[in-house]
Amino acid sequence: MLRILLTGASGYLGSHLAHAFLNSGHEVAILKRSTSCMNRIADITNQIITFDVDIDTVRAPFENLGHIDAIVHTATCYGRNNENPVDIFKTNTLFPLELLEAAAFFKTKTFFNTDTVLHEHLNAYALSKKQFRLWGKNYADSGKIKFVNIRLEHFFGPGDDSSKFTTWVIQQCLANVPSIPLTMGEQKRDFIYIDDVVSAYLLLLEKIDTENEWLDIRLNTGHPLTIKEFVKAVHEATHSTSKLDFGALPYRKNEIRQSTKNPYFIEESGWRIKWDLASGLRESIRKEFNK
Repeated sequence: MLRILLTGASGYLGSHLAHAFLNSGHEVAILKRSTSCMNRIADITNQIITFDVDIDTVRAPFENLGHIDAIVHTATCYGRNNENPVDIFKTNTLFPLELLEAAAFFKTKTFFNTDTVLHEHLNAYALSKKQFRLWGKNYADSGKIKFVNIRLEHFFGPGDDSSKFTTWVIQQCLANVPSIPLTMGEQKRDFIYIDDVVSAYLLLLEKIDTENEWLDIRLNTGHPLTIKEFVKAVHEATHSTSKLDFGALPYRKNEIRQSTKNPYFIEESGWRIKWDLASGLRESIRKEFNK
């Protein structure tokens, strides 16, 4: 059993991880805001230990619980609600850096960071994530703590936020809106189902006893497809009548055009995907339709 401190537990990925960690027999504490909506983890709040980061300091979990084996950091600010760069920096760089410093001070073994594959100059979100990644590399290289950086690609699944591209496309197609404005969709992305993401995190917790203080991992299926192919797959699976208006939107500056496969470690540790795109879409569409 591990004692895990989790951030972002009220979010989509974090809530799935919280349930999975408990089901695997681990002890779970979470760092959240006092104003966080707890609906996603309402069924397990009596099984986890909570700390409000806007009331307590980031040192409170360590001071109250004693030794913590691992930090799993998933809290993030995408900037989708018009947050300014300062707020994005505070959430994505300053807050986890304070947590990393506390973890190193209290001798936590491993910090698992949820990162992005996006180019750092794409937007403030991507830049702030890179800034923290560099801090993590610095701490690992200095021997202060083991840092596992997980560059997560387009994960999707039922119940995800409508601000996510994958969920938005599914909802638009199910609603049969007259037209869905899109880029040309030639850029390739790797779409991975939420259950496969969770199983990778669980495996990393178990298999992380390597000699490397720093691991930088791309978490994906290894089978990228174009945005156009993904949207067409959703369109067909939903039997939508919406017009797919490819080319209506310009590409973003510094948009990455090709996903790269994770070079090693996860597959060598025995991890395999269980959900292909078709089955993941069917489950997501079914639950979205029956909401």
